[in-house]
Amino acid sequence: ERNISLANATTVELSCKLDPNFHLRNPQVTWKRGNETISHTTKAENSWSIKLVIVDSSKMGSYSCIVKGDEEIRATFYLHVPKIEAREKPIITYEKDTAVMVCKSDSTPMTWTWYMMRGNNPVIINESLWTDKYLISRLSANVTRLRILKLTKEDAGVYWCEAVFQLGESERKMELKVLSIMAPLKPFIAIVAEVIILVTTIILYEVYSKRKGK
Repeated sequence: ERNISLANATTVELSCKLDPNFHLRNPQVTWKRGNETISHTTKAENSWSIKLVIVDSSKMGSYSCIVKGDEEIRATFYLHVPKIEAREKPIITYEKDTAVMVCKSDSTPMTWTWYMMRGNNPVIINESLWTDKYLISRLSANVTRLRILKLTKEDAGVYWCEAVFQLGESERKMELKVLSIMAPLKPFIAIVAEVIILVTTIILYEVYSKRKGK
């Protein structure tokens, strides 16, 4: 299996070649795009190729070379638009802080767009509508950044960036968790409460013991 990333219209040649030391009697070769059989364009000794003119997303997908003889051998090529790099783990921050999300691509997209989920509906983040809440900046042709200001618990949820290439779109989702300012203090408060209970119990026990002794 091999992954091939394509952003713009281009010509691609896919080739299958048997190792010279691998002997397969009377090999029969079939090329398929998904489940559809297509013909190979060139043939050499133990080598079969197809040439593809990729002009839109309809030509993307999986292409397989199937060689049958004494046994069956398959090689598959996956043609897809470039994948987006972003943080995989949830972004955890606190109320009134600022959250920062960054998306990167190895290829230059025509446009970047940010979305957020509100209820069951995706909403485009347009900083012109929320000038004091969201800031979108393109750090370079391949990198976009979203900053969410003055966080509240209502800002928690799923956000994602979408890159539009000539041959299709690619997106990457991220999860934002917004904690209360008191959240970091809860373990400390719990420990202090336990200490107070323990000290109070000891004092009461000592007072009780002294009274009992008298």
